[in-house]
Amino acid sequence: MKVTRNVACSTCRHKCDIFQAVLSSGRSFDAAKTIQAHFRKHEKICKQGDHVSHAIYLVEGTAKLYIEGINGHNIILYLMKPPAYIGLLSFFESIQYTYSVTAIEESKVCMVDLDFLKALYLENHEVLLKLNKAFGKSVALIMNKIICLNQKNIRGRIAESLLYLSGFYGSSRFSLPVTRKELGEMSAISEENTVRLLTELRKEGIIKIENRDVTIRDKVLLRKISELG
Repeated sequence: MKVTRNVACSTCRHKCDIFQAVLSSGRSFDAAKTIQAHFRKHEKICKQGDHVSHAIYLVEGTAKLYIEGINGHNIILYLMKPPAYIGLLSFFESIQYTYSVTAIEESKVCMVDLDFLKALYLENHEVLLKLNKAFGKSVALIMNKIICLNQKNIRGRIAESLLYLSGFYGSSRFSLPVTRKELGEMSAISEENTVRLLTELRKEGIIKIENRDVTIRDKVLLRKISELG
């Protein structure tokens, strides 16, 4: 991780929601104590159990948000791409992160003093709405994940994960951003079963796989598999 302190927000090309809120509030950017950090692939942006000190905003790259389970068995709740807030689930109540976030490609984040953002949240209507909207989206993704893992069999779960990735990238053809093991962690199944299920879907002509490139050839059938689970 490479850290840059005292970042000049006015010269940053990523004019995020926080930047616009500070401008409209008349507050000083110095009070935000902004820190910019660059993370290499596989580096942790925040770790489950660590103290929450800053609001984190993903401005470049892609990351995974996951729960660290027992004996290294993790569950990936969802992926994140800019613009995205990291740590909203621990924004007010929790003093510790209840999950971890790791970069899955080179990423850049901006960190803002937590108390400063809380003050903006309470006094700025636009910030309140945007943070609440982002928080609601995070909760909806987690609720959907819980339903998927609780009610679907492993074939339905892997189909759900492939459809999620297709929606995440906005295309039926995408390059897998995660390993086969991590795809299994998105579906709460083993790496061995993940490989087997991908092979089955490929042989059935539902998907096409070339190295890390995946093409969903029959989205209607894949969605049916996900729904019936």
